[in-house]
Formats: sequence, C-alpha cells, structure tokens
Amino acid sequence: MKRSSLITLVFFLLCFSADVCSVAAADFKFPTWAPTSPMGWNSYDCYSYKVNEQQVRENVNYMAEHLKQFGWKYVVVDYVWSAPDLSNASFAPEQSPDFKPHLNMDAYGRLLPDEARFPSAAHGQGFKPLADYVHSLGLKVGIHVMRGIPRQAIAEKCPVAKSDATADQVADLGNPCGWLNHMVGLKMNLPGAQAYLNSLLDLYASWGVDFIKVDDLSQPYDQAEVEGYRRAIDQCGRAIVLSLSPGPTPVSVAEHVSHHANMWRLLGDLWDQWPQVRNAFDILHQWEPEIGNGHWPDLDMLPLGRLRIEGPPTGPARTNLLTRAEQRTLMTLWCIGRCPLMFGGNLPDTDAFTRGLITNPEVLSVDQHSSHNHQLFLKDGQAAWVADVPGSASKYLALFSIGSDELTTNGAAWSSPVVSRATPGHAVSVDVDITGAQQLYLAVGDGGDGLVCDHADWAEPRLVGPRGILKLTQLKWQSATCGWGSVAVGRSAAGSSLSIDGQPVADGIGTHAPSLIIYDLPAGYTRFQARAGLDDSGTEQTLGGATVNFMIFTRRPTSLESKSARVALADLGFSSPCEVRDLWQHQNLGVVGDLFESRLPEHGAGLYLVSPQPVKTSR
Repeated sequence: MKRSSLITLVFFLLCFSADVCSVAAADFKFPTWAPTSPMGWNSYDCYSYKVNEQQVRENVNYMAEHLKQFGWKYVVVDYVWSAPDLSNASFAPEQSPDFKPHLNMDAYGRLLPDEARFPSAAHGQGFKPLADYVHSLGLKVGIHVMRGIPRQAIAEKCPVAKSDATADQVADLGNPCGWLNHMVGLKMNLPGAQAYLNSLLDLYASWGVDFIKVDDLSQPYDQAEVEGYRRAIDQCGRAIVLSLSPGPTPVSVAEHVSHHANMWRLLGDLWDQWPQVRNAFDILHQWEPEIGNGHWPDLDMLPLGRLRIEGPPTGPARTNLLTRAEQRTLMTLWCIGRCPLMFGGNLPDTDAFTRGLITNPEVLSVDQHSSHNHQLFLKDGQAAWVADVPGSASKYLALFSIGSDELTTNGAAWSSPVVSRATPGHAVSVDVDITGAQQLYLAVGDGGDGLVCDHADWAEPRLVGPRGILKLTQLKWQSATCGWGSVAVGRSAAGSSLSIDGQPVADGIGTHAPSLIIYDLPAGYTRFQARAGLDDSGTEQTLGGATVNFMIFTRRPTSLESKSARVALADLGFSSPCEVRDLWQHQNLGVVGDLFESRLPEHGAGLYLVSPQPVKTSR
C-alpha cells in the first residue's frame, strides 16, 4: 500500500471513530438536559397563532414572580411566529391551504419572528433580545417550529448555509406538512438537507433558545427527520431540549424516540373536555417503560385557567370547562406519570384555585422526583397509579374515580334508540315528565360503535309547565362536556350553524358524543321537550360514525356518583400498617391497616404518600 493511501485510510478511520464517539457522546448527554420532566408555559392554548411579544413578556413576568420558586422555568412561543399580525384576518393556518402569507425569512430560507408582533426582533436580531430578557429572570425560552423547509424558501431558491445546495433541491414536495401549507419536508438522504437543519439550530442557538417543539414530526412519525433534528442540536453547541409533536406517537417507535427526543406527544391536541382526559389514562399506561431518564412521554399541555384569548379553533375566550375535580385529576395523572407540565392558560389571569393546583410543592415533587411510575389497576370506574419515593421505603399513590366510559340508561327518565343516518329526519322527538326535578341532565352516547363524527344537536329545547314555556338556551348550564370540540348554544361542536337533515335549527345546542350537559331547574316546569338529532356537520362527512343515542336524567346518573376508591396495602408491597399523608391537602390521615380507602367526587382524584409505620422495639 502506498504511503499516501495508508495516510488516507488512517485519516478516514480516525474521522469515522470521532463521528461515532461524537454521536455516542451526544446520545449520552441530551437526556441530562431534561433530568426531570420540563415545567413551563406555552402560548398556544390561550393565543393560538396570534401571540405577540407583549403577551409573552406578561407571562414571563408572572412566572418569574409567582412560579419560578416551584420549578416552573420554560416559556415557549408557539405557532406561526414568523407570520404577519393576523388579528384582523379570517385566517386559520391549519384550515386555509390556499392562503400563503408572506413570512419573515432570512437569505438562507430560515424563518424569523414577525417584527410587527415581536418588535425586539428588528434588524435581524430574531428572538435573542426576548431570550436575553427571559434569561435575566432566571428562566428559559422555547420556540415552536414546523418540520421541514418553507415553501417560500423553495420558490425563491434560497441557498442553504454552509452548503452548495439550494432550498428547492433539498425540499421533498411530495411530503408536505399535513395541516400547515407553509412547510414541506426535507430529503434527508441529501447532505444539503442536514446542512439546512444544522443552520436552523445554529441560528436558534445564537438566539439563546433552550427548547424547541418540532411539529408535524411525531404523527406520522418521520424517523429520518427526527434523527436530523437530533444531529442538528448535537452539533450546535447548545443544550436544547427537543420536544416532538403532535400525537399519538406510535408505541412501535418507543425505543427510537426515547433515544432521540426529550419529550414526545402521546395525544393530539388536548382540550378542556373530560372524555379527552379520560382517554389519557389508557394512552399513558402504554408508555410506562419510557418514563424517566431524560426522556418524557408527553400528554400535551395543561388546558387550565383562562383559555382562547386570541384565535380559533375552539371558540371565544373562556375559563376552562373542566370541573374542579377534573382539573385535580388532570394534575394528579400528569404528576404520577411524570409528564411534562406545560401550562396552557394565560398566567396573569390565573385564579386562586388554579394557582393552588400548580404551586403545591408536595404534588409537584411527585412529578419531578418519583420513579418506577406505573398503573396498579383500572377497573370498575376506578384507577390507581403508584410510584417509588427515591431513597425511601415509602410509595406515592394516586387514586382516581374516572367513571364508566359511557353513561348507561340505568335511571334514565327517557332514552332514545340509536339515531343514525338511516333514522328518518336524522332525529327523534323528546317529551319527558320532569315534575319535581331539581336538575336536568342531557346526555349523548356514541351509539355503541365507538366511531367518530358523532355531532349531535338538542333542537328547540324548552321547559313547559304552569309558568309557561322557557327556552332552555336562555338558562346557563352548570357544566357541559363533549367528546370533541365544545358544547355551544346556536353552533355545532365544529363551530358551524346548527342544521339537522339539511334543515337549519334556529334555537338549539350543539355537542358531540360522549356528552353531558347539566342544568339546575327553576320551579314551575313539569315537562322537557326537544328534537334530538344528528348535526349535518357530522353526517356530511364521509368518515364512519354519526350514530348516537340520547338520554334524559332528572337525578344524578349512578355512574357519576362519588364512590370509594380503595387499594390493599399488600398490592403496594407493604406487609404492615402504614401512615398515609394527603398531598393535596397537606394533611396526615393517620395509620391504616390492610386496606386504604378514600371517597372521591365524580371524576376526582387523590394523591397520597404511603409510608411503613416504624416498628416499635422493646428495650
């Protein structure tokens, strides 16, 4: 072998060895960037695609003053921050595939913050001034990005930094982002594609970004692009936490995703609807083996506090629709499952109850410092999760009263047959005796098929009696939940005008199965009358479903009543009496023997520290 060839071979082997070591070192390091599940605030739930710098800073200030001491530290600017101010435009990015706004972008096809919404980004400074402000308060900053490369960069054939390629050469036009037309995927088999991602992360690192949420990457799961972002972060010289979205991430990629990301979504967008929270129990259970060690299964943001201040898709500003018991269940499940805690509401509007949920140090300690977290059981409308307390023989125990998946007709004052597209007029008439009732429960089940598109309407709902006729839509409900979208007066759960079998509904309530609407009834009414049917927003879709059953209750359905949740201490590994502490209430409950039992409200939860009682020895 010639000397020059030998030198070339040695150089190649050294480089190859260095690359392997670099990857191995990076794989070892990145979990240490999120040693506990990240806690922070994300702008999407309250501001959607319209968030601006002033609103971000207001939330930063609140976190620094009220939450930092409890471990909250990330502030994440979510969604389309490069687009112009859209406050007065009828534009929802995910719903308008033909609308292509001019995005703020540099010469290398990298998106920059819109300067009208983020004034400190002027003169090419990007998010650095905002990041500097966040860091000055002892917090960390994150941004949301869509996978791939902007169509705008492709059209302008922007050069890729530190590469001979141009944007149009590395773009995969056959792999667009599924719900945002601004971006398309990258041909990751080409060196220029990795160079583009490297240039992005170099830019973000120069701004001081500590966290990126990469969207349209986890469902469907794009292994090549996931690896591309991992490499880009590892080479940028800054410890940047990688979050993948949306869900559900396939369980089949658990090993791969846990070796490349710090957190990844298990659900689609989670909103303040009990059926979605109930679904989280089943999903999280599947991911138990991946909880911990710097990589965290993510049940999505906490839809708590004041939501939807700006922008669609879920209606006008509101306080979250979950009951207080359901909100506590949400926090309890997220903490016992060590899920990332990303608050979705507008922090400056946080009320005392919500603030208590997110500043309870004993509860937050479970999320940050427990181990071997797993479901103990889920049966008969009850669930239990358990976790170890590091350095202790004690256990954390979470008990839940989640109820059945569907209300049964047991105790119903009236129930309909299954209503489907084959039902004449897509509706049935309702006329129910409510004499003496103090509450009215309007329930919708999914008809037993478990399919989607179950949009349902209560048309012309009214109370009738000696006092005359009262439109139910004139009353304020006590609570209202549905399986998708939001319960609304005069609008379907999808946000469209009410319509059944092609006929407009002038007065009614739109919802989606499974649904429960509860009213306190005024005196002087003896009958409830309505027309209950399928809304056209469901029947016009080609997907299966659009089958429901309607139920009326005049007393609390048995599946909603508070029940005792219990667990045998032996199932926790204890053979002797234990002391129990209620972590939500900061209260010692005393010593229990073989069985611990707690009575919980509907959809409620309890979180406890169970410790073996010290053995007394005789002298």
